Amino acid sequence: MKNKVQRFGKFLSAMVMPNIGALIAFGFLAALFIDTGWIPHKGFNSMVGPMLTYLIPILIASTGGRMIGGDRGRVVGSIAVIGAILSNTDITMLMAAMVMGPLAGYCVKKFDQLMESHMPAGFEMLINNFSVGILGMLLAILGYILIGPIMSGILSILSAGISILLNNKLLPLAAIFIEPAKVLFLNNAINHGVFTPIATLQAAETGKSIMYMLEANPGPGLGILLAYMFFCKDKTTKDSAPGAVVIHLLGGIHEIYFPYILINPLVIIAPIIGNMAAIFWYSITDCGLVGPASPGSLIAYLMMTPGPDMVKVIAGVLIAAGVSFVIASPIVKTAGSKSLEEAQSEMAAMKAEAKGQTVVPGTVENADTVKKIVFACDAGMGSSAMGATKFRNRIKGNRPDITVINTSVDNIPNDCDIAVVQTTLAERAKKSAPQAQLITLGNFLADPVLDALYVQLTTGDQPAAPAGENTDIVIPDVPIKKNILITDGVRLGQKPVSKEEAILAAGKLLAKLGYVDDSYAAAMLEREKLVTTYMGMGVAIPHGTTQAKGTVKKSGIVFFQYPEGVDFGDEKAQLVFGIAGVGDEHLDLLANLCTVLEDEARLETLKTTDDIEWVLEQLS
Repeated sequence: MKNKVQRFGKFLSAMVMPNIGALIAFGFLAALFIDTGWIPHKGFNSMVGPMLTYLIPILIASTGGRMIGGDRGRVVGSIAVIGAILSNTDITMLMAAMVMGPLAGYCVKKFDQLMESHMPAGFEMLINNFSVGILGMLLAILGYILIGPIMSGILSILSAGISILLNNKLLPLAAIFIEPAKVLFLNNAINHGVFTPIATLQAAETGKSIMYMLEANPGPGLGILLAYMFFCKDKTTKDSAPGAVVIHLLGGIHEIYFPYILINPLVIIAPIIGNMAAIFWYSITDCGLVGPASPGSLIAYLMMTPGPDMVKVIAGVLIAAGVSFVIASPIVKTAGSKSLEEAQSEMAAMKAEAKGQTVVPGTVENADTVKKIVFACDAGMGSSAMGATKFRNRIKGNRPDITVINTSVDNIPNDCDIAVVQTTLAERAKKSAPQAQLITLGNFLADPVLDALYVQLTTGDQPAAPAGENTDIVIPDVPIKKNILITDGVRLGQKPVSKEEAILAAGKLLAKLGYVDDSYAAAMLEREKLVTTYMGMGVAIPHGTTQAKGTVKKSGIVFFQYPEGVDFGDEKAQLVFGIAGVGDEHLDLLANLCTVLEDEARLETLKTTDDIEWVLEQLS
């Protein structure tokens, strides 16, 4: 049940998160220009209603349609949700959009499957276009007659329930479910499936909503981190807390404090009571945000705060932090011996479990009969290419009979004997290649699972070599094609930024140099949500989704050096390579990069050098 709820929440999040910017834009317009805003303006205020009523539901529905039915699903989803919107324009049809978009994509997908072997030659474009129009029309009618009214009823019931909790001062009880859900990675199902639609409706009516504040408040987690910073007996854990405070409070990455709860599960009481106190304060002082605070940092929280509520909102964050700190401190003082490292490992396992992932050891059956190994990532153009190159050169001396290739996870060939994928793609790999033995790992470059696989394939024995011992790897220099990496595509000595900012910077530079369209940067962020592009050894290679290949004009790579590192989850990347590939033209550079990674001295120099010519020479 937990897995299903988490997957449902992740699906909802995948529809909503790419469009959070639109909600934030609506929030800014409302905060500034409505009649009770900071700078009332009749003309600018006229944009607020249409943006909320039409733009945001259409964006969400189109995203949901594209996730299942591709570009045609996106168009049908946009058409279909219009019917639901016009069935009742007095409310915001976010929930209807989350239904109509995926339904539209599913209908397009099923239609394409039915027509797969019956499409008359020469009529493909005609049939595809007419099918979009007809399906869109039928689903719009369905939305107007059925889906819209049903969602209106559900939202009315939920809103009435929230009103009862508010009127009876019972809303703080929501914290009992919110805080444990965050640690169990179920927050997306609650936040995007329930809170955001209700909050958006309330904000449209009153200009703000307390529902935006329930999950995003950074105060409860701040209190826990401060307790560890002052009272933890384990020096390593104590020393790590100040950095976690900055990441949590200013970066809005709440995941950073989850391991500190797992060290002592009893600590969960602290954020629950802290958030209850804050929600009670916000209820009695009539506070609310004008839009979603995403991510849940203090900066985002305050940016979405109406001017008159600013002091009250800050007070609520401090109340949550203070109560959480007071409750957590004695628990931390009497803590057991579990270390932060153990808790982080436990958290990773819990997160994998919550996502329905299965970790498979690096062992295989009938190793002597293996003929083809496929490294697969989401798009088949970056991380899997480097992993395949490295493993191919490692094993060819002992097993020249084994073919090692890379591809996208949805296109693993039928003759594949072993599929090597990142853990988060395991389920897709099983569907794509049910006949293959599955090996899952954290990254393609420095995972002990690959050492175990190498030992078994070359000796036939269970792995006995020390993990990470790659002294036998020899990768020849491979000349890259000209103009794939150029001087203007290299940026050294960059200041630390967030992962999202680093990816956007790479995407924008790819577009500036003429390799891709401007939309490619957004596709790179979308790709990162599917599975991390962090490769290990301080290297990340962000690139677009499979669907974004149509926006690539020519192959190109850009290189950003961040000496202090960019946080990619629990790891830091000092080297960020933005990739746009047509065919396999970019793979030569990735192969050459593998050579550099094998030389520890060159790798470390690459992370700190200010000599662009040296960088180009090493990667050429």
